[in-house]
Amino acid sequence: MMEYLVSAGVLVLGLLVDRIIGDPHSRYHPVAIIGTFIGWWGRPERYKASRQRVAGIVMWIITVSLFSIPFLVFQMFSPILLYLVVGPFLLNWCFAVRSLEEHARAVHDAVTLAEGQQRAALLVSRDTGSLSQEAVLSAAYESVAENLNDSIIAPLFYFVLFGLFGSAFYRAANTMDAMLGYRDERIRIGWFAARADDVLSYIPARITGLLLLLYFTMKGRHHEAYAILLQDRKKRPGFNGGIPMALIAGGVGVRFEKQGVYGIGIKERSLAEAGSDIIKTIRITTLLFTIFAGFVLLLFNQLPNM
Repeated sequence: MMEYLVSAGVLVLGLLVDRIIGDPHSRYHPVAIIGTFIGWWGRPERYKASRQRVAGIVMWIITVSLFSIPFLVFQMFSPILLYLVVGPFLLNWCFAVRSLEEHARAVHDAVTLAEGQQRAALLVSRDTGSLSQEAVLSAAYESVAENLNDSIIAPLFYFVLFGLFGSAFYRAANTMDAMLGYRDERIRIGWFAARADDVLSYIPARITGLLLLLYFTMKGRHHEAYAILLQDRKKRPGFNGGIPMALIAGGVGVRFEKQGVYGIGIKERSLAEAGSDIIKTIRITTLLFTIFAGFVLLLFNQLPNM
């Protein structure tokens, strides 16, 4: 049962690696490579319309296998010391805290509106060219709020359950949803990717919600956060993304708005004022999950002795 103790160490060290070096921006990064592969096969014009769903399912299986099986091999056959040393760096490939913060701060700190629009376009799929300053910041911080689950809690959750393999599997599945899960010409080829991501993210999103409620309770903002959760969580399309977005909007006191699609929260202050509190919320929620996950892993490690 020593593996649970080692996993707890890799989890903590992985967060330290992320904080120290972040997510290296390189086309040779494994997630960038898998993104390029998805971009190659995920073009609907490559397939007849009647075959796009099948192609999407087959290529989904191939993609998650190509990305996650090397992690599984390393996990199964590496010596404990090697796993403890290299594992945190491999885990760091599968989640992103510092990178998420840096992208949001880049938008927040943009000198001109045009610069902010360009930087926000790297985070969201919407056309940012005509957005106001507040709408640009909303796009950036909406991405941060949603990705608290998608890019942090969910991959770490699957690491706790299945080790590096689980985290890599989720990272590949979520990347496919992010690239293909849209109701445009990609709707058929990305259908399975979107449904798979809904299923895989369902439990982590609700764990994220509980952690956010705990944090806002400690801050004395439980009522506001919970009220917006009940009121607005279903306005954002999908089963999961609305949960962290609504709780953060209510708990911090801001309004996220995608023009013509949804508005989440009640504006008590501007996003320019509240940005640092949103980042703080992401950091503390990640820390809370790490504490609870570490405790669970240590508890599992002690089970044979009970």
